[in-house]
Amino acid sequence: MGNLLLVTIQVDLYDKLAETLEADLVQMINKTNAKGVLIDISAVSIIDSFMGRIIGNIATMSRILDAETVVVGMQPAVAITLVELGLPLNGVASALSVDKGMDILKKKIERKEGGNDTIERDGFIE
Repeated sequence: MGNLLLVTIQVDLYDKLAETLEADLVQMINKTNAKGVLIDISAVSIIDSFMGRIIGNIATMSRILDAETVVVGMQPAVAITLVELGLPLNGVASALSVDKGMDILKKKIERKEGGNDTIERDGFIE
């Protein structure tokens, strides 16, 4: 979608599939010169530490390739599990819906291109 990649995870990922997603997504960022990645995990009902690390890795690799990452649609049980596992996904913005996630990505990209890569959300600076 323009300079943004939209990834929708429709199933609970097992380890090999998660690694493939990570590799494919990084290649697509590089190939398309994407400036943002939106990962929709609304269909994911459970998450383990490996999958949490994969999402964190995707965000880190995206930043290295000059792209921002936003995760959307996280179910409460998934958020609780990530916190309990000690994987708060630092540096990964989140939103409840794809529309809100796209808005966050666009604002992050605009600020970065304008020389200010911080974003204020709910009174906090990211």
